[in-house]
Amino acid sequence: MTGRQERFSGEEAPPAHLQLDLGALADWLGPRLPGMGTNLSATKFKGGQSNPTYRLTGPAGSYVLRRKPPGKLVASAHRIDREYRILSALAASDIPVPRPQLYCADASIIGSEFFIVDHVPGRVFWEADMQGVPSVDRAAIYDDMNHILARLHGIDPAAIGLDDLAREGSYTARNLKRWSALYTEAELTPIADMRWLIDMLPRHLPQGEETRFIHGDYGLYNLIVHPAEPRVVAVLDWEMATIGDPLVDLAHHLRAWWDLPDSSLAATSLAGMDLPSLGIPAMDDYIRLYCARRRIAVPDMRWYLAYAQFRYAAMVQGILGCSDILGIHGGGFF
Repeated sequence: MTGRQERFSGEEAPPAHLQLDLGALADWLGPRLPGMGTNLSATKFKGGQSNPTYRLTGPAGSYVLRRKPPGKLVASAHRIDREYRILSALAASDIPVPRPQLYCADASIIGSEFFIVDHVPGRVFWEADMQGVPSVDRAAIYDDMNHILARLHGIDPAAIGLDDLAREGSYTARNLKRWSALYTEAELTPIADMRWLIDMLPRHLPQGEETRFIHGDYGLYNLIVHPAEPRVVAVLDWEMATIGDPLVDLAHHLRAWWDLPDSSLAATSLAGMDLPSLGIPAMDDYIRLYCARRRIAVPDMRWYLAYAQFRYAAMVQGILGCSDILGIHGGGFF
């Protein structure tokens, strides 16, 4: 059986239902993106995305097109207009993102809304152990990944015009309530541990939570690493970004350290691996480094880690039971 790296890396011809009308697209791009009005070709990135994503190539070079899936969708899902707004706000920050170019709200061009950003060459690692990479490079990449997350959580949403993304305050309580309801609606069979978490997590909500800008699904699989150097050149997939408690974001990011390997390839895992020989820090050391960079005390992460696993399980249940409720149509959560 192939692993995540083999299954999700690279590009492929778009399947029939996701093919682009390249003629109509070229006509639209011509006056807006010089050199991209003729002779377009497109391949689809293989990695799981809830919003299909393509490499668009023309006389002026390569760009990335990200679109809503075609067909009838949940109104609150696949908000690529929101994602494009976030990318535009972050483009002037010290968070590396693909440079936004164009947004098209006219669904008649290719069958759904879409946006265009610069293509960022590099490597995407779908496995947390980054097989084949020298340990010194792994250490540098993990350090950069940590540093970027700490910088992201240091951003004041108001300073980049994103303070209206979500209601401020009580993020953990609201988020927990939402995912508990979604899980219950999607439940296929009663699972005692999930019912226990739905009962216990609200009783032990963290006090004094911060409100910062958060990514929502920050992980190695959503980063582009430089083609040859051990540094991150772009952070991808801002669909779940919002304003909330940064420790929820951190806990979801930490899942690779303690989650078990998954034969379905939905998740990646470092469990049981010799981390020192790989050049990957232990989870507690990684947390301490993040906190030092943010100049905050090392928190008790137990509630956050429990919630991270609960939320992940609720997402998986949604995919299995009623993906339309969650607006999930691919592997974008993983």
